[in-house]
Amino acid sequence: MRFIHAADIHLDSPLRGLGSYDDMPVDTLRGASRAAFARLVEEAIVLEVDFMVIAGDLYDGDWKDHNTGIYFARQMGRLRNAGIPVYLLHGNHDAESVMTRRLVLPDNVHVFRANRPSTFVLDAHKVALHGRSFPEAAVTENIAADYPDPLPGHFNIGVLHTALEGYAEHANYAPCSLEQLQARGYQYWALGHVHEFHIFPGPVPVVFPGNLQGRHIREQGPRGAVLVTCHDGAVESIERLEVDVLRWHGVRMDVSGCATRADVLSGMRARLESILHEQAAHKPCVLRVSLEGETALHGELIGRQAQLRADVLAIMAALAGDRLWLEKLQVATRLPRRAAANVDADDLMVLLAEVAADPAFQAEFRDGLRPLLDRAPYELSGQVPIFEALRDGRIEDLLGDAAAAVLDRLEREA
Repeated sequence: MRFIHAADIHLDSPLRGLGSYDDMPVDTLRGASRAAFARLVEEAIVLEVDFMVIAGDLYDGDWKDHNTGIYFARQMGRLRNAGIPVYLLHGNHDAESVMTRRLVLPDNVHVFRANRPSTFVLDAHKVALHGRSFPEAAVTENIAADYPDPLPGHFNIGVLHTALEGYAEHANYAPCSLEQLQARGYQYWALGHVHEFHIFPGPVPVVFPGNLQGRHIREQGPRGAVLVTCHDGAVESIERLEVDVLRWHGVRMDVSGCATRADVLSGMRARLESILHEQAAHKPCVLRVSLEGETALHGELIGRQAQLRADVLAIMAALAGDRLWLEKLQVATRLPRRAAANVDADDLMVLLAEVAADPAFQAEFRDGLRPLLDRAPYELSGQVPIFEALRDGRIEDLLGDAAAAVLDRLEREA
């Protein structure tokens, strides 16, 4: 017996960080969540699985129109024609209180109740699935404590949308402990909510499959679902099914050894070529590039970021066309200590350093730019370093970078 366990599909959720592109491939980027889900359905059909489990957050929230629901119904129709039932649980993003629109789904889709735990039994495979959908977005009680006892003689699967324990970056919904789940008497726990793939050690498989498609830079690397194979009432294997259509990567490059800006760009080209070589199947990649290290080029890199970004984009376009996209270019370099000591002797640098460290000036600087930050569109604010520094309160660093850029400009015009 084989089944697919998926979660956190977030159908029609937008990808964040790419709004500044005029020539973005709209079909690939904006339709990524749908394309990943279609690939999952295709995998289920080809593998001839016995059923599919979706452990919450199928949707990203209430629909703007019915197209999202119609798309899901169409994919479920494909599974129905292949004889594959689906067992669906709603999480915090698609809870009963969140979703005001509903469509009639094909009869192969079975939804867990929200008012209490419910059980679906597959007689042909001696399988019992236990679960409860979220009645509202923020479920803070331990709903797993009320799940029914395991059905004797059956392979029992617990379906639960939960932060479990140790995931502080996720909202603490439906909290419970790993020990509690493993002691429940089930043979498999199909979890959702945490977007990273993880299998917990222990006598009973407790699994987060992760989300199907990364949606921003914090969701890097392969994404997908899991294929679970069972034999004689026990789990035999758990395999990842990578179905994402686009991946996010963070690229950190140490430019300490670069003597010129041309060296920086040459090194960047080499790194990008390496990423393309490692990335299989011509999958598009969205990159956040961070230049780091101590370098005398710090002022030039800070002062000419717009040109630097354009150069990196040109390299990406020449190397891979639509396969590489730049989410953000960060200049996180610093002046070498010896160089800093030399420029400190210069009256201008001393003055700039004093001004940058003055709390009163910092407050005036921040307050003056706050209205601009408040009015800036989200996508634009993510692309302009000064906005990010203001949000993070790094005023002194921001002014220090400005001082370095001023000195670089003066040196070039001297």
